[in-house]
Amino acid sequence: MGPKPLAEVTSRAIAILSRELGAADTLRFVNQFTPGFGDYVAERDSLLGSMTLDEILAEIKRSTRERNA
Repeated sequence: MGPKPLAEVTSRAIAILSRELGAADTLRFVNQFTPGFGDYVAERDSLLGSMTLDEILAEIKRSTRERNA
C-alpha cells in the first residue's frame, strides 16, 4: 500500500486533533502554520487611529461594563 493522498492525511490528522484537543485548540494549533494575510499596520491604524494605550484600555473597560450591565 502506497502513501495516502495529502488531503486524506490532513483530514485524518485534523479529526484526531479535534478529538484529542477539542475544536478550539485544534484551530489554534493549525493556525500557527497558516501564513497571515493583509496589512496589519494599516488595519491597526484604521481601527485604533491615534488612540493611546490608556484610551484603548478605557474603551475596553467601558465596553465590558456596557455588555455586563
